Amino acid sequence: MRILIIEDEEKLAESLKKGLEKSGYAVDYLTDGEAGQRRIEMAHKNYDLVILDLMLPGKSGFEICQAVRKRGIMTPILILTARDMTDDKILALDNGADDYLVKPFSFEELLARIRALLRRPPETLASELTAKDVVLKPTEREVYRGGRKIDLTLKEFELLHYLMRHPGEVLNREDIYSHLWDFEDNSFSNIIDVHIKNLRKKLQDQDEKNRLVETIRGVGYRLRK
Repeated sequence: MRILIIEDEEKLAESLKKGLEKSGYAVDYLTDGEAGQRRIEMAHKNYDLVILDLMLPGKSGFEICQAVRKRGIMTPILILTARDMTDDKILALDNGADDYLVKPFSFEELLARIRALLRRPPETLASELTAKDVVLKPTEREVYRGGRKIDLTLKEFELLHYLMRHPGEVLNREDIYSHLWDFEDNSFSNIIDVHIKNLRKKLQDQDEKNRLVETIRGVGYRLRK
């Protein structure tokens, strides 16, 4: 899962980024409202959630919410702000925000709200995803094959989750990379191939003719239905 943070307090943004990455999310952050709106409009398909401050330089969180919703962008938006007036909450929600958390806040509560929002989009409503004899449970972060539990790292789990959300689709390496890793990460050269190799080993998916995760040479990977 990939999250975009738009927060002008850079220390807070960096702290959230580190905490969320430890919890298995890929995270980018911006500190300017106008830049944040442009990123949402241009790359919203790369993000599963936006964490948005209300008081930003360039453009307010209220304006950003309203603008992206008018463009039909329905990526979940969680407002994170020091403004705790009821009128502000109502205005943010009326402008398209999905949830509202007031600073200071518990990081565990933030994680719980993120998990709740990520269960809302149509592609993640199912309590489990299946492909052949593989079962993935997003909420529990568990994977089973043939009834046997498979222990995966956070990145391996997110990679499999992404593939299983798009069964039968060819996902190129650039799409996978942008969804699961930070834009500033420079290790793109072979990181995806390494994770695919490790994932196949743990899933015992080594038979090339009958692989669950199929290599599309020169392009990327596809999860067979």
